[in-house]
Amino acid sequence: MDEIEGGKGLFDLKGFFSFDMAKKIIKPKEANPIAIVLLSFLGVILIGAILLLLPFASKGEPTSIIDALFTSTSATCVTGLVVKDTATHFSLFGQAVILLLIQIGGLGYMTITTFFAILVGRKLGLGTRLALKENLNLSSISGVVKLARRILVFIITLESIGGVILYLHWRKMGFGLWTAIKYAVFHSVSAFNNAGFDVMGGFKSLSDYASDPVVLFTISGLLIAGGLGFIVMSNIYEAVFTSGGYRSRQRLSWWHQ
Repeated sequence: MDEIEGGKGLFDLKGFFSFDMAKKIIKPKEANPIAIVLLSFLGVILIGAILLLLPFASKGEPTSIIDALFTSTSATCVTGLVVKDTATHFSLFGQAVILLLIQIGGLGYMTITTFFAILVGRKLGLGTRLALKENLNLSSISGVVKLARRILVFIITLESIGGVILYLHWRKMGFGLWTAIKYAVFHSVSAFNNAGFDVMGGFKSLSDYASDPVVLFTISGLLIAGGLGFIVMSNIYEAVFTSGGYRSRQRLSWWHQ
C-alpha cells in the first residue's frame, strides 16, 4: 500500500500489469507465449463481436454491443451460454460467424495459424512454437507441429463423419438439402467442440430428438471425442496407425486400469 500511495502504483508490481510485460507484448520477438495466446483469444472475441454487430448478421432487430460481445465470448470460449436465439435472431452470416468462433475457440488460434502455415509451406519460428506449446498445454516444443497436424486431421475427420451421418439422417426425415447441410455442419462442429450452441430455434436445443438414437449417439460420440483432449487423441492415433503402437498404448492413462 505504501508503494501505491507513493505514486508507483500497480505498474511497479511484477506480473501482468508491469511495463516489462507491456514491452514484451509490443515486441513480437520477445513476446511471452502466454501473452500471445491470451491476446489472440481477445482479438478473436473482439473481431467476432464486430462481425455480429453488422446489420446483415441478424435477421431483424440489430444485435446490441453487449449481446454481440457476450455471444462472441461464449462461442470462442465454447461455454454454450446465449442471450439471443441463434436460429431465429442471427442470419446465415451471423450463424456462420458463431460457428467459426466455436471452431477457433475449440482448436485454438495458434493451432489454426499453424494449419495455414503448414498449407503454404512456411516454417514456424521459435516464438510461434512456444505459443503453440502453451496453447496445447504441452511441457516442451518437441514435436509440437507434428501434434498440431494430427489434431487437425482428427478434428476434420471426426467432424466430417459426424456431419455426414447427421446430414443423411435429417435428409431421410424430410428436411431440405440446405437445411440438412446447415443442421449437420453446425451441430457436428458445435458438438465436437462441446460448445452447446444449436440452430434448432426456440431455445429448445435438441430436445425434439430426445428419443432419436441416431442424433443422440452421433452427438454424444462427438462430445466424448472432443472432450477426450488433443493429447489423448494423438496417443490413440499412434497406437492404431504407427509402428510404435505398443509403446503408445502403454502411455494411455486408462490402459493400466
